[in-house]
Amino acid sequence: MGEKKRVRTGTKWEPLVGYCRAVRVGPHIAVSGCAPVDADGQLVGPDDPYLQAKRCTEIIAAALQELGVGLEHVVRTRMFVTDISHWEAFGKAHREAFGDAPPATSMLEVSRLIGDGMLIEIEADAIVGHH
Repeated sequence: MGEKKRVRTGTKWEPLVGYCRAVRVGPHIAVSGCAPVDADGQLVGPDDPYLQAKRCTEIIAAALQELGVGLEHVVRTRMFVTDISHWEAFGKAHREAFGDAPPATSMLEVSRLIGDGMLIEIEADAIVGHH
């Protein structure tokens, strides 16, 4: 199966829930749901669906970079949103992040996310060596 490499970001939720930001096993990378928070855990872009989605993709990119790969390796994302009527703003940030290497994706409306004011959380799966 191969060696597991983990990325930890030190958010308050990681030890409480028992997860890490990303795990790589061989060519496969799974990135946990990324919420729109800064390094101190503070909400980024209150009431701004575009900025929140952009922050989520930045966190995904940083986790991948720590494992030596980029967004072009992402093959699947899932966007969990609290108000799907903002789909265009969420989609714009997603499209800008992935550019000419768009992954398969889903956008699912959920009743609530872990932090007050969070409008979106994005998770991603990547395969290294696949473009």
